[in-house]
Amino acid sequence: MVERPQGRGLSVTRQCRLLAVNRNRLRVKSRHHQAEDLKLRRRIDEIHLEAPWAGTRTMRTLLKRDHGCGTSRRRIARLMREMGLEAICPKPGTSRPGKGEEHKVYPYLLRDEAVERLDEVWCADITYLPMKRGWGYLVAVMDWHSRAVLSWRVSNTMDVSFCLEAFEEAVRKTGKVPEIFNTDQGSQFTSRAWREALESRGVRISMDGKGRWMDNVFIERLWRSLKYEKVYLEDFATVRNLSLGVNEWMERYNRWRPHTSLNNRRPWEVYTGLKKPEEKVAKAA
Repeated sequence: MVERPQGRGLSVTRQCRLLAVNRNRLRVKSRHHQAEDLKLRRRIDEIHLEAPWAGTRTMRTLLKRDHGCGTSRRRIARLMREMGLEAICPKPGTSRPGKGEEHKVYPYLLRDEAVERLDEVWCADITYLPMKRGWGYLVAVMDWHSRAVLSWRVSNTMDVSFCLEAFEEAVRKTGKVPEIFNTDQGSQFTSRAWREALESRGVRISMDGKGRWMDNVFIERLWRSLKYEKVYLEDFATVRNLSLGVNEWMERYNRWRPHTSLNNRRPWEVYTGLKKPEEKVAKAA
């Protein structure tokens, strides 16, 4: 703990050096600065949905040109890092796994594979959700074949626990486990706790290449629809209200919204094998 020196005590600079603490982290952000950060986070998130390839240089240009938000690349890089956003572009050494036993990266198993059965492949991802004050994180578990969202959780932190809760809920809700589970290489999904939860049930683990959002494109499209149709429009003030709003939208997506890739059937209808009302009437006739 860094304290202000009394008399001849250690200076703040000396204390920071001994504790390996950056002095800048001791500064308390003003409310104005925090409000600016929230505004920039939302704009960055909107641009990333439209142009996931945009790095900090392009992001800075687009923020200034389209939104009138002039800021530095360093600040943009910090905000994108805190939001878990990364531009899609080639990077050196992207296939190297993390050090130690705690984190392990698995190969991508679905390249050129046709997923034609329910529960053959599930996928999960985490996204940032802006609010009026602050932000939240959402994880969702989706069945690839039916596009049904099997479970989801909203949290104000990005630890692995809310991801495990979503997975366990999907298993309880469906009474099944997938043959393959695909995620990105986020620390939540490379952690030992996540890997053991899947492998103990005989699930094969697949992971996208780093920065390869197309490897998990179905859930990326889900995020785009959720944000533009619900989150950006309602500007939620609390995590609880955000969670209620997400629950409402997810239920409507699953049970009401027609999906073009499913011949305009609803995702939950496909997953559970239900028939449309008009199909039942035609069969009875």
